[in-house]
Amino acid sequence: MKYGIQLYSMRDLAERDLEAAIAEASHIGYKMIEFAGFFGRTPEQITKALCENKIELFGTHSGMGELVADFEGTVRFHKAIGNKNYIIPHYPMRNKAELDSFVELVKKYQPMLKEEGIRLSYHNHSMEYQPNEDGLYPNPELFRLTDIGFEIDTFWAFNAGEDPVELMEKYGDRLTCIHLKDGFKGGKGMPLGMGEAPVKAVYEKAVSLGIPIIVESETCDPTGPDEARICFEHLKTLEK
Repeated sequence: MKYGIQLYSMRDLAERDLEAAIAEASHIGYKMIEFAGFFGRTPEQITKALCENKIELFGTHSGMGELVADFEGTVRFHKAIGNKNYIIPHYPMRNKAELDSFVELVKKYQPMLKEEGIRLSYHNHSMEYQPNEDGLYPNPELFRLTDIGFEIDTFWAFNAGEDPVELMEKYGDRLTCIHLKDGFKGGKGMPLGMGEAPVKAVYEKAVSLGIPIIVESETCDPTGPDEARICFEHLKTLEK
């Protein structure tokens, strides 16, 4: 199996030395990177680090605001690093007005990105599966009103009371990838195998569907690389 890691998992290292974080991810055994910021690096520096460490770029967590502020420049940067998955990590949809605003932005920029060979997706937290101020559930509304792809964060969905396995089935070809993550109800994240989320069931469903698995572990306890290593070792036990 080929696994990816969201570099937010190793933000303590990435913020100091992005190249070292990429190298560490490769050394642990991850084969794909999902960026959470570039820390001032040029496309040439990013592609060099990926190439030197023989690790692929799966996608990035990047903001809708970047597309609005400078679509051409943002696309140019992402095409230069070879990014095919532009994933919005969060957008405020606290009421109908904010939700409607985001839907319109998605409808505008998704086809523009598609023309450039880039898929636009959205990453959830728990709030997107809970009613907003106007009683609307943001992720189901995005599914109904747009053609955006989804990166299901399976822990945050679980934390909101959803069954992530059922969501993976429901989203079908709208599912870009998953964040495989563990933790406890209430929002406390943990490395894989150390919480109460249905990690094994989610893993098995992702494998059966052929969905890319991106690991995220959030607490950097004692360090991000330590957690990334614990998660990878747990993945190897799930393979058995």
